[in-house]
Amino acid sequence: MRAVIIAAFVAFALTMALTPVAANAFRRLKAGQPIRTDGPQTHLAKAGTPTMGGVVFIVTTVVAYIVGHLVLMALPEAETHQFSRPTNFTATGIVLIGLFVACGFVGFIDDWLKIRKKHSGGISGRMKMLGLTIAAAVFGIIALYYTGSVDDPDISDTVATPYLSFTQDIDWLPLTKIGAVIVFVFIVNATANGVNLTDGLDGLATGASMMAFAAYLIIGFWQYRHWCGGAGGSLSPNYCYDVRDPLEIALIAGAAAGAMFGFLWWNTSPAKIFMGDSGALGLGGLIGGLALASKTILLLPIIGGLFVIITFSVIIQTISYKTTRRRVFRMAPLQHHFELAGWSEVNIVVRFWIIAGIGMGIGLGFFFADFLRVAG
Repeated sequence: MRAVIIAAFVAFALTMALTPVAANAFRRLKAGQPIRTDGPQTHLAKAGTPTMGGVVFIVTTVVAYIVGHLVLMALPEAETHQFSRPTNFTATGIVLIGLFVACGFVGFIDDWLKIRKKHSGGISGRMKMLGLTIAAAVFGIIALYYTGSVDDPDISDTVATPYLSFTQDIDWLPLTKIGAVIVFVFIVNATANGVNLTDGLDGLATGASMMAFAAYLIIGFWQYRHWCGGAGGSLSPNYCYDVRDPLEIALIAGAAAGAMFGFLWWNTSPAKIFMGDSGALGLGGLIGGLALASKTILLLPIIGGLFVIITFSVIIQTISYKTTRRRVFRMAPLQHHFELAGWSEVNIVVRFWIIAGIGMGIGLGFFFADFLRVAG
């Protein structure tokens, strides 16, 4: 746990320190956020606010992960008790960090084009989806096919398995490896776009993502403490998790949560910097990757419940308008509906954070309830 705490603190401290530096640099480069003219009129005052803040917390998360990993390797063997610890960077780390960076890069291209064009339209939706699909497919193939160096027969030798999962693999819901990659591509596209749609108000997506990462930090560390791959076995004799590298999951989720906490200081209303698509798409890709690596794919829509609600508000609005020429909401995504209804931005953000927290709590409740059902 010490390495996870250190990684989270390093990510927090670096993000707190570097975000205002980046904001000033982006301002000098005139890398300001173009604002949609058809959106809420109150947003026009935000025009020119530095964007691409996601570059900062992606870099600080990667640095914090490396620092945490070095701490892991330096810890005395006695401090790990009966549990094994990764002595090298793992396949799980490659998949999760790779997804974070690759999806963030797709968003960076979109942000850069918006800045150059001085228009809120960057790359087309199809090109954005293509970029996310390529990133998800590459790392999905690594997750399904790369075995790495796992000699313990009790745990998976790949990051992912060809099954759907809830709190463990569901044996009666098998997929082929190709089918599993396709499912993963869908998950990454869904989570990346869900976070991107949520990123419409100051601090909203940052706080909601931080809660999702906190959930996966808890899940990853609990799986590590009840891991089939522990040198002395799980702490529970009746139940263990065959996740590939649960401590890596906790380490990366902790670093990302710490980075979000630091970024929130500058991103909360009134925002001094926006995360941009580089941040939103990167966060969504990482959240999807954490669900895959921790074998909690079907638990993800609950933990990320706010992202699901906001995404469905857009889907409902689009279908309704195209079929009946009527709008269900005053404006989509959902947060803008409440803005036009007269709610203040801060009220919407805080209340939506509460919804995100409820989803996180329910998701963790299902996770631990399943453990108690079997292990108890």
